[in-house]
Amino acid sequence: MEQYKQEFIEFMVESDVLKFGDFTLKSGRKSPFFMNAGAYVTGTQLMRLGEYYAKAIHDKYGDDFDVLFGPAYKGIPISVVTAVAYAKLYGKEIRYCSDRKEEKDHGADKGSFLGTKLKDGDRVVMIEDVTTSGKSMEETVPKVKGAADVTIVGLMVSLNRMEVGLGGEKSALEEIQDTYGFPANAIVSMAEVIEHLYNRPCNGKIIIDDSLKAAIDNYYAQYGAK
Repeated sequence: MEQYKQEFIEFMVESDVLKFGDFTLKSGRKSPFFMNAGAYVTGTQLMRLGEYYAKAIHDKYGDDFDVLFGPAYKGIPISVVTAVAYAKLYGKEIRYCSDRKEEKDHGADKGSFLGTKLKDGDRVVMIEDVTTSGKSMEETVPKVKGAADVTIVGLMVSLNRMEVGLGGEKSALEEIQDTYGFPANAIVSMAEVIEHLYNRPCNGKIIIDDSLKAAIDNYYAQYGAK
C-alpha cells in the first residue's frame, strides 16, 4: 500500500473522522464504523486533507484536467483545499467550482455556481467526502454537464465503504462508473483501512482488534458489494 494511503488512514483516525463502534446510518443500517468529514476543522487538518486528495487524484487521473468540482456543502472546502495543494505539490493551477443549493440572483457572481465558470472543453474531476448510495451524483452530474460542454474525468472520494449502493449488488462507486461512464475512485478503501489497522497500533492503541474485525466482517457479509 502506498505511503500516503497509510498516512491518510491514520490521519482519519487521529482527526476523529473515522470512528469505530455502533452507528445507525441514514440508510438505517447498523454499522460498526462511521466517517464524518465535517470533523476536519483546523487549518492543519484541512491543509493535510487537500494534500492527500491531491496525491490520490494525481495518482489516478494525472494532470490532464482543469477544474475540481465539489458539490455543496462538504465538497466546497474539499475542492478549495485540494486546488491549493495541487498548486503546491505539482505546480499546476487547477480552478475550483461548486454548486449552490439556492441560486443567487444578484451581484457579479449570481447564478448556480461558486468559483470558476465552467467552459466548453473543460476537463473536470468531481470531488466528494464519501459516497454511500451515489445519490448526490444524480443531482450534480446534470448540473455540471448542463453548464458547459465539459468532460468529467472521474470522481474522487475519501473512503470507499465497499457496501452495496442503490442497486443492491455493486458498490456505490461501481454504480456511478456504470451509470455515468467515468471512473470513480477513493483515496482508500475499507479493505485497506482494515489491512492497515487490524491488530496494529495507531496512536499507541489497537483500533481494530479481533472483536471489531468480526463485527466488520459480519457487516460486510450482510451489506458488502459483490
